[in-house]
Order: sequence, then structure tokens, then C-alpha cells
Amino acid sequence: MTTKKNVYIEGIGRRKTATARVRLTPASKASVIINGKELADYFPHAALQNDVQEIFALKDLGIEHYHVEAKVMGGGLSSQAEAIRLGIARALVKESAPRRTALKKEGFLKRDQRAVERKKFGLRKARKRPAWSKR
Repeated sequence: MTTKKNVYIEGIGRRKTATARVRLTPASKASVIINGKELADYFPHAALQNDVQEIFALKDLGIEHYHVEAKVMGGGLSSQAEAIRLGIARALVKESAPRRTALKKEGFLKRDQRAVERKKFGLRKARKRPAWSKR
């Protein structure tokens, strides 16, 4: 008896300090598991759920039915959702290169590099200075 292993495609997404390792497995219906929890349990707000799932709304790519399993750490909920979305997009491109143009056109392959600027010595925050006094 031979058993077929679950073949998955892996993608890594990052945003601010959040990092997501995403595994996509072809499935009969779409499902999303994040750190062992269902999507609705992990992200209670509908906006964050939409951030993760909006990539599957694209038509003519054949990406409606995947089981998504993500391990995400660091950052806040919003940056984690965006990191997962980038990881899904990168995994989809890894599986089929012609999808790249459609995903790039929609902006799903953009890595938002903005992060918190470091605090400098002599200042209160990254750019905030102490009040200047003449005497």
C-alpha cells in the first residue's frame, strides 16, 4: 500500500516585525488555519479576515480551493494579516509562474518595508528632541 504525502507549497511573508510561514495544500474547499486556530478565531475583526482572504477572490487564476496553514509570530494583528497575505501570494507564484503578472498587478506581491525608526541617543524618540531653552 502506497500513501501519497501531502504536497505543499511554502511562502514567507513579512510586515514590520511580523513574520509568517505559509503552507498551501490543494483541497476540495478553502480553509485557513493560523497558529492552530481557525481564521475567525485568530482574527476577530472582519477587516483582518478580508485582508487574508482577498487574494482568493481573484478570478481566472484557479486559486479558490486551498488549505492554508500559517505560523505567524511578532508584530500586531494587522501586520500579521498582511504578512500572511504576502506569504500566500509568494507560495502561489512558486507553484505557477504565470500567476505572477495578475498578482503583481493587484499589488499582492509588494513587500511593505515600512518599520519603526530606531531611537537615537540624545533624543526622546526617533526624532523628538528635548525643548530648546536659550538660558
